[in-house]
Amino acid sequence: MNSRRTAFEHQVDRPRRAFRDVTNENGANNDVQGGKHGLKHAIEKRSSTHKDTERIVLRPKVESRQGEIVAFPKDSAPTNNASNYELTGRRDDIDIRDVDDPLSATSYVEDMYKHFRAMEERTSVRPFYMARQTSINARMRSILVDWMVDVHLKFHLIPETLYLAVNLTDRFLQKVDVPRTKLQLVGVTALLLASKYEEIYPPQVSDIVGICDNAFDDTEVVQMEVKMLRTLHYKITIPSAHCFLVRYLKAGHGNKKIVQYATYILDSTLQNYELLEFLPSKLASAAVLIARAEAGRNPWSPTLLKYTDYFEKDIIPVATAILKAMRNKPSHLDAVDRKYSKERYGAVAGTSFHI
Repeated sequence: MNSRRTAFEHQVDRPRRAFRDVTNENGANNDVQGGKHGLKHAIEKRSSTHKDTERIVLRPKVESRQGEIVAFPKDSAPTNNASNYELTGRRDDIDIRDVDDPLSATSYVEDMYKHFRAMEERTSVRPFYMARQTSINARMRSILVDWMVDVHLKFHLIPETLYLAVNLTDRFLQKVDVPRTKLQLVGVTALLLASKYEEIYPPQVSDIVGICDNAFDDTEVVQMEVKMLRTLHYKITIPSAHCFLVRYLKAGHGNKKIVQYATYILDSTLQNYELLEFLPSKLASAAVLIARAEAGRNPWSPTLLKYTDYFEKDIIPVATAILKAMRNKPSHLDAVDRKYSKERYGAVAGTSFHI
């Protein structure tokens, strides 16, 4: 057995922090990095010594603490409407705390996200391609993605790997008519490719074959891998919804509970084919909006407007669609709920969200 295999097995057996790549609330020395692209996640590192100054709606009373929101009394909250508050309220510079940290890339992180916003139009899929599929439908896709969530958790892979794998699956299905018997092969191959792109120690082909109960052999996986890469013209890099979520949680001054709510909400969008209608940045924005509302904050803020370039009114329809999809989700699609019922993910599954 080679050293690469041993390293991967060690990674699978070692528990990983549930929100390692999103929040750094446990200490300033706990860097927010994960996978091969640590820089991309490191830019969202939080400082435990920074006092945020955003107004919140107290439900019923929230005491301010170092490193979280400074709470204003409810009777001093803005009396004007939300849109005016978005335009006239204070806009924080969320990167100033990390200006001396080279890993935070504060000098060009805004340019990165401007590029991501321009790029998401080209790398996203809209919910129309199933009309061209002759053997599979949206329900089968949902079952496949639900299974991929389980496999992703089994291998202890980072969140970006899952979002990239689902995107690769959709982009491939958009171009190729796939027989029903090969749909699982497409999904697991996409997960393998995403792992090779994002992870330090990705699973090997034999691990992938094993997780499928040997329904496919090594040759079939490798052949599908080659076919998928050629079909997508080797264009793997995408700005995923999770990539935007990390940035927007920082703009939303997300504490640990808001992070748990938002990641649960965003993960819950993956199985729903109809939600492909919305761009990743809007899905991420909606997840933050819903999470903030559940935590008793103003759903939107001037700082979020500054960094997302979306008004609250732009995001409300997206958030409404997400909540409707979560309420109407079939009971057998329970991988995300089982994942987020665990204490290490905050046990937030089943939360009744409202906006």
